[in-house]
Amino acid sequence: MKGVSLPDLLIIAVYLAAMIGVGVYFARRRASIDQFTRASGKIPGWALGISLYATFLSSNTFLGVPGKAFGSNWNSFVFSLSMPFAAWVATRYFVPFYRHSGEISAYSHLERRFGPWARTYAMVCFLLTQLARMGAIFFGVALVLAPLIHVDIRIIMAVSGACIVVYTLLGGMEAVIWTEVVQGIIKTAGALLVLGLVIAQLDGGVNDILTIGAADNKFSLGSFDITELGAPTFWVVLVYGFFINLTNFGIDQNYVQRYHTARTAREAARSIWLCVYCYVPVSLVFFFIGTALYAYYNHHSEAMAVIKETVAQQRGVSAQTLTAADYGDQAMPGFMVTNVPHGLLGLILAALLSAAMSTISSGINSSATVILNDIYLRYVRPSASEQQEVRVLHMATVLIAALALATGVAMVGTTSILDLWWALSGAFAGGMLGLFLLGMLSRTAGNTAAKVGTATGVLVIAWIMLSRWLPPSLEAWRSPLHTHLAVMVGTLAIFFTGTIVTSVKRLRTVNP
Repeated sequence: MKGVSLPDLLIIAVYLAAMIGVGVYFARRRASIDQFTRASGKIPGWALGISLYATFLSSNTFLGVPGKAFGSNWNSFVFSLSMPFAAWVATRYFVPFYRHSGEISAYSHLERRFGPWARTYAMVCFLLTQLARMGAIFFGVALVLAPLIHVDIRIIMAVSGACIVVYTLLGGMEAVIWTEVVQGIIKTAGALLVLGLVIAQLDGGVNDILTIGAADNKFSLGSFDITELGAPTFWVVLVYGFFINLTNFGIDQNYVQRYHTARTAREAARSIWLCVYCYVPVSLVFFFIGTALYAYYNHHSEAMAVIKETVAQQRGVSAQTLTAADYGDQAMPGFMVTNVPHGLLGLILAALLSAAMSTISSGINSSATVILNDIYLRYVRPSASEQQEVRVLHMATVLIAALALATGVAMVGTTSILDLWWALSGAFAGGMLGLFLLGMLSRTAGNTAAKVGTATGVLVIAWIMLSRWLPPSLEAWRSPLHTHLAVMVGTLAIFFTGTIVTSVKRLRTVNP
């Protein structure tokens, strides 16, 4: 086991300093709220597309995807395959809608349709989703750095979080987008570098990966049985991916806010497709890295034993009880600790940091914008001066970062970063998307229909997510559906319940 060398630390330090430097550069140009939240609508479509791609390609992808492929198979890649379908819907309907409205908040539309409660509900769901995502990313980065620099995982989260807050505060959305352009390039290069290093460690190269992976069914996309709804089959993950990606592209403030930074609606729509064209093949690279690591550890059982023992000590269990799925997230960090040459290790760690920082910085900025527009200006001080708005944005930025760090600390010890993030995002996203669709697709749905539909959807989501914890005596009440389906079922429950309530009210009006 080795740590980082002085050249590695210098590379990381230069990278962090450069990111802060970008914030300082754009701070000279930021003179208004519009520049902080919209970058004055001057971002070219290609830069916005790479920015969206960099947000998707977080450290959850950098670590969670290889860990998932290592411990299981390529079933989760189906999530990426669903992206084009969600992108088509978003570019055809959502982007024109938001650009036409001109409102920076993705949730103000809900207030006009159903009242203040709907806007507040969606805003709370968004903030919870962002905290879960940023917390998982903070934890993932610290998981890699801790064994290399021998520093407590909480200190690593705090230092990386402080750097993100500095350049986000200084440069606003413009700094976020342009740093993400750089970070998108760095993390893609880092992924290819890791894959090349793993292949170089195998005597048979790519052939070893293909042979071992095929023998152990590592390339499987999951069962194609359409009737099997209690397991993450191909169709279950495809449906989950479609609804989550539609939530991202269609109603997530993190993305909606950036549509307003594009020079035209056409460029905003094209940026989504550029994101898809970049992310799908690169996510495939990360799955191949996971399978390559599986092949490597098959040839180096002693290295696998070290990882198993480390994880077993962390959890206080016997190493013999652990399966590949239990320590998959440690496969890449373990390889980096023992096999990546000094210098190159610093470059890869910089790529990992860029994967984390790009997603967290945009999440912090959009969350702060939501707090300003949907809480402060809506409920506290509607006629606030620009100076007061800037102060609130700064305070909200620090607050969100602190809460995200606390969430990351709470996640220490989780088995799979990717599984945890997918579960939390599915639980929070279903309620938002269903309410949005009801408001956009049903012109006659009113406040009562929306409230009944949302209440029904929340109960359905809670049942799917939590009923597995019911005692054996109540086993008959457990959901037969996999938790990935919570977002779809919750969305449809809200939409159809709201539509039915609207129809019943209309019939009563016609036939009293």
